[in-house]
Amino acid sequence: MDGTLYEKVGGAEAIASVVDYFYSELVLKDDTINHFFKETDMEKQKRHQSKFISFALGGPNQYSGKSMEKAHEGLDLQPAHFDAIVQHLHDSLAHFGVKETDIDVALTKVASLRDDILYK
Repeated sequence: MDGTLYEKVGGAEAIASVVDYFYSELVLKDDTINHFFKETDMEKQKRHQSKFISFALGGPNQYSGKSMEKAHEGLDLQPAHFDAIVQHLHDSLAHFGVKETDIDVALTKVASLRDDILYK
């Protein structure tokens, strides 16, 4: 199937399901990172993250949030935190049947943001 990774994954509805699973079943149950979301409005966070991931995967640009650097300012995220999030994203995409080669493309895009997120 040709098209963007956004289309391959199944579009907005599929990405919303991935993001919901990502947070509800993985991130918020991981004691190494869930404290970063203690004061977060998770419904808003899920909507925001769905838009960001959709755009990152070649979908429509509906992301109007802060830059990655600004969004993570003051959190002092360490490599282990970033790696945990990447692993959870991998597992979420795999859970919904996304092919490993497509997951690799998505995670490569996420990895390009590493320097904008760590140690801020």
